[in-house]
Amino acid sequence: MQKIIVIFIIMLSLMPVHAYKLGNTLDSKEYPETIMLEEDKDNAKVISGTITKTIDINLSNCIQIALGNNPEIDYAFQDILANDAKIKQSWSNFFPRISWQTSWSHIKQLQLSDALSRNLEYEYYLLGQASIDQLIYDFGVTQNKATINRLGYYASKKNFGEVVNNIICRTKNAYYKVLFAYKEVEIQGSAVENYQLFYNQAKAFYQVGLNPKVDVTIAQANLSNAKLKLIQAKTNVNIAMTELNNIMGVPYFEKYSLNDNLEYNPISINFDEAVEIAKTSRPSLKRVQILVEQAHQNLNLAKKSFMPTLHAEAQYQRGGKHWTSNDGWNVGMYLNFTSVNAMLCRNQIKEARYLYDKQIAEAIKIQNDIYQEIQSAYLTLNEKKNQIPVASIQVKQAKENYELSLGRYKVGEASPIEMREAENTLINSRLNYFTALYEYNVAKSNLERAIGKNLI
Repeated sequence: MQKIIVIFIIMLSLMPVHAYKLGNTLDSKEYPETIMLEEDKDNAKVISGTITKTIDINLSNCIQIALGNNPEIDYAFQDILANDAKIKQSWSNFFPRISWQTSWSHIKQLQLSDALSRNLEYEYYLLGQASIDQLIYDFGVTQNKATINRLGYYASKKNFGEVVNNIICRTKNAYYKVLFAYKEVEIQGSAVENYQLFYNQAKAFYQVGLNPKVDVTIAQANLSNAKLKLIQAKTNVNIAMTELNNIMGVPYFEKYSLNDNLEYNPISINFDEAVEIAKTSRPSLKRVQILVEQAHQNLNLAKKSFMPTLHAEAQYQRGGKHWTSNDGWNVGMYLNFTSVNAMLCRNQIKEARYLYDKQIAEAIKIQNDIYQEIQSAYLTLNEKKNQIPVASIQVKQAKENYELSLGRYKVGEASPIEMREAENTLINSRLNYFTALYEYNVAKSNLERAIGKNLI
């Protein structure tokens, strides 16, 4: 037995990887991708003269890029500016209104001409008529409108904060997804290397007559399957990076690499503390309170729909039979009563009251939803936190099992099927561990979004 092992070790050290082609030969036209799977990375072609530039960024950089480039943030910011302009529009009612009029009129009085049997026809010239009208008082209507628009301005600022809060959360989650995809590539790449060794060893065993050909075929199939999974893992990296770039608002961002790794950073917070933080930090909670007050101001405005307005007016005219024959002026104050439709006013007030009650109900619903969101995020965070040590133990157990199987395989006592199961168990345990880390960080990010504050 020792002699056979010595012969095997010598042959294994001298034998090139592609010295023998075992198993069925596939038609390259029918399966062209199989050729690519067997190529060495060193044989990859590189275009001469090209320069690959890669920059290193971290999570903080990604958040800064997202806050500066995501169009949703600019959209929300422009809404703030628009609502600020509405406030100034409301107060413009108290600015004087100036008008100027010039005209020439040819008048024929038909009724008087028939009655007097004379042709009463003349021309009237108006060189200019300057008027200025100033609103003095409107019983609080303008103030109500300005208050409503001011509340809309405050609500848009809170909405801007909520948009920023969501963008930060989405950026973090996409960033963690890229980190997980990198780990998946690392794990699958390690599996390819291991399966390559298994294949080489199975082939060497077959050459010295220790194992049947079927073991080589199984090892070769395992290697091909591992390479396919590695290709899928690399594609997942590209897809995850595309999602991250889209959230950052830079879909054509140049090539970069991430400096961070998936880590477990514990936080110390209980559920009651999370709720209290949300009451002061979550923008949506404050925004819904503003919307309730805005609906109340709309109700007050509806009740003033029948109120008159007090104006002061001054006029100066020059004209007459000739352009400059006469001039005159007048100054006065007047109350302007709009035509009142009692049924319309009554139902407008009822509509405003119902909308106010509706906004109160919606505010309660949003508060309940946020409470449920915080509770769900908190429970999920605790669940993922408790999964991490269990997943770590599974990795340790799978590694021990793998090392035992590998030792048996090296001396020819374990089959390729046993090694495949041991390798798959190790791969899955490592993936489960990093999945737990990824989901923990995502749960932490979701809790931060739910309470509106970053947790260190």
